[in-house]
Amino acid sequence: MMEASSCSGKVTLFRQDQQNGVTYRVPALLCIPPDTLLAFAEMRSSPRDEDAKYLVVRRGQKTGASVKWEPIEPLRSAGFPGYRTMNPCPVYESKSQTVFLFFICVRQHITEQWQILTGQNAAQLCYVCSRDAGHTWSSLTDLTEEVIGDDLEDWATFAVGPGHGVQLSSGRLLIPAYVYHITARCCSLPLPCFTQPRSLIFYSDDSGQHWHKGELLKGMQTLECEVAEVMCQACDPVLYCNARAPCRCRVVALSTDQGLTFKKPSPCKLLCEPPHGCQGSVVSFIPTPELLEANDVEEPNALVQENSCLLNSRNALSAPHRSTVSWLLYSHPTGKHKRVDLGIYLNYSPLEETKWETPWVLYKGPCGYSDLTVCQEAPLLFGCLFECGVAHSYEEIAFQLFTEEALQKGRGAPCSLEQQSKAKLKLI
Repeated sequence: MMEASSCSGKVTLFRQDQQNGVTYRVPALLCIPPDTLLAFAEMRSSPRDEDAKYLVVRRGQKTGASVKWEPIEPLRSAGFPGYRTMNPCPVYESKSQTVFLFFICVRQHITEQWQILTGQNAAQLCYVCSRDAGHTWSSLTDLTEEVIGDDLEDWATFAVGPGHGVQLSSGRLLIPAYVYHITARCCSLPLPCFTQPRSLIFYSDDSGQHWHKGELLKGMQTLECEVAEVMCQACDPVLYCNARAPCRCRVVALSTDQGLTFKKPSPCKLLCEPPHGCQGSVVSFIPTPELLEANDVEEPNALVQENSCLLNSRNALSAPHRSTVSWLLYSHPTGKHKRVDLGIYLNYSPLEETKWETPWVLYKGPCGYSDLTVCQEAPLLFGCLFECGVAHSYEEIAFQLFTEEALQKGRGAPCSLEQQSKAKLKLI
């Protein structure tokens, strides 16, 4: 086994084999209360998307402020013959204690660009599930026809996540996704310049028995996204969506109907994107009294009550939201020109885009996709699974566990965890 603790540096969970080209990409991380973590990734024969093969997983057992990781296991049931499996996106249903692992199966050797140019979708919406915290997995369920149906004619291609889904306080399960929507054709052929990326949500209100799709985000181009539920003191919870976009910054959209529809997306200029963008991760959490006190923020019950939910205003993101109980964490490369220096951003007033603080650089160097999780049980812990390397971002997928104290120390003063503490890796 391999162990990572909150005082150690990053621990490598998946490493590229430079001799045979085997590469691991696209991390997804899930915390199963009270003490299990699941780390997923794609196994590829090269770093290229079209060379993805199947998904792999490592199970972690949390004890106090450390996690022991079991060996890599392939997820053989998560795939079709002649298809490659991509974009792991897990969600935990607490009532039935079931993990739903969503992904797409894409016909071998067919690229996303080819699908966009031809308008011929080659992806299937699928999942497997586990009722024993990832020890065993079910056979594959294909939801493509049931959930997407005739709309697939106007979808050049689509994907879920990547990263994690969420279960809302209402019990609804959400899987973030995006689609390349064909908006114009000529002689029945799609016009690539009118095939636009749009984010959306797949959801279930019956513990995962049946799934449906929400409406596409409108107004701006949005790609890979993640969502988080923001608990409010003076109104119902708000769903926060943070999406990759081609506008050199992240795009944010809010939903007051649990993801069925989203208000008009808005660019968040404090959260930059490199030229070709990159996936990012977002989670919400309830801060401890110690974290509130350290940030000079009043306890949620003592916050000023608002007469009505300010989300009903036309410019919801610019209005003050002093009654939010949840805080947000966001992970993404901080480089404006290339994918480097993975940052952890904190926002203690999540519905205000101006409240994102200076990122804490968790890893300095080439980096890529990442996924965050929160272990809300005491002690409050955060985990980040991320692509990184010395020369290239796809050399390994590493895991870092950190505490609220480490997060507090890193706020406003970018520095690497490895500079704050000596890297320790304990092999058992």
